[in-house]
Amino acid sequence: MMLDYKITAKDLWTGRKSDQELYLHEKVQCVSLVEFEFNKDLKIIALLGYACDEGVKRNQGRIGAEHGPDAIRKSLGKFPNHLANDTQFLDCGTITCLNADLESTQTNLTNTIELLLSQNTFPIVIGGGHDIAYGHFKGIKKHLGNKKIGIINFDAHFDLRQNTSGNNSGTPFNQIAQDCETENAAFNYLCLGIRNDANDKVLFETADSLNVKYLETEHFNMHYLEHVQLILMQFIEDVDYIYTTIDLDGFSSAYAPGVSAPSPMGFSPNIVLECLKVIIDSKKLISLDLAEMNPTYDIDGQTAKLAASLVHFVMHMV
Repeated sequence: MMLDYKITAKDLWTGRKSDQELYLHEKVQCVSLVEFEFNKDLKIIALLGYACDEGVKRNQGRIGAEHGPDAIRKSLGKFPNHLANDTQFLDCGTITCLNADLESTQTNLTNTIELLLSQNTFPIVIGGGHDIAYGHFKGIKKHLGNKKIGIINFDAHFDLRQNTSGNNSGTPFNQIAQDCETENAAFNYLCLGIRNDANDKVLFETADSLNVKYLETEHFNMHYLEHVQLILMQFIEDVDYIYTTIDLDGFSSAYAPGVSAPSPMGFSPNIVLECLKVIIDSKKLISLDLAEMNPTYDIDGQTAKLAASLVHFVMHMV
C-alpha cells in the first residue's frame, strides 16, 4: 500500500436518492488502485485526487488547495448522471503529500497516471496546486513514449518559473520544457487566458524563448470565438495527443473566488466550454486535470461547483 495514497470514503459522495442511478453519487464506485481489477473492454472515467498544496506554499500562494479534491467530489456527487449504463465512473482515491515532499508526490502521480492510462481509462485529476501538471504530464509521457503531446493550459499564468530552489506550483511547464530539451523532444505548449498583470517580463521572455503559443485574456472571450477556435485547431493538428489542464485561478473571481491567486480580471466559463468542445471533438484528448481549487476561500461552494461542472461536462463528452 502506498503510504501517500488514500481510498475515498463512499459517504463523501451524497445527494438526492433514486433507484435508477440518476445522480453521480449513485453511479460512482470508490475503488483502491492497489486491489481493483480494471475491465479494459469497458469505457472508464477515472477520477483521481491530488491533495497537495506544498507547491502553492513554496510559490508564496494561499494554502488550502490540498482540500480541493474532496470539495469537488462533494459538489460533483449531487450532479445528474447521464453516462451510459456500461460506462464505469471510478473514484480512484487521492494521492497525498507527506512531510512536504512535493517531488515524491509528483513521482507518485506520474506512476499512477501511467497505470490508469495502461488500463484504458480516461483520467480526470482534481487538485491541488498546479504542480499537478508536472507529474501528470510525465505519466502521460511515460505511457506514450515518443508520441507528440500537446499541452493546453487554461490559465492566467505561464507557470514557467525556474525551479532552482525546488519545484513549486509556478514551475511545472518550465520543468517539462527542460525535460523535453534533455530528450531532444518538442515542447508543445499552448496557454489560453494569459494576463499581463499576472506575469512579469521575464516570464514573457521565457515563453517567447521556448516558442510557447499563448493568447492573452483580452482576446480570450466569446467575442473572439472564431479566432480562439482557429488557434486551437492549428495547435491540435500538429500533435498526436492532447493533455489539458485547467487552472481555476484563470477564471474571474466572480466565478472562482476559492483559488490561490484570485482576480476579477480573469476569463469566463463559456469560452472554456467552447474550447473544450474543440479539444474533445479532435479525439486526441488523453487526460485532463483541474488545479488550484481552494475551499478555504470559497464562497457558497461556488468554485467547487464550477470545478464540478467542468468535470461533469468533460466526462459526458469524452
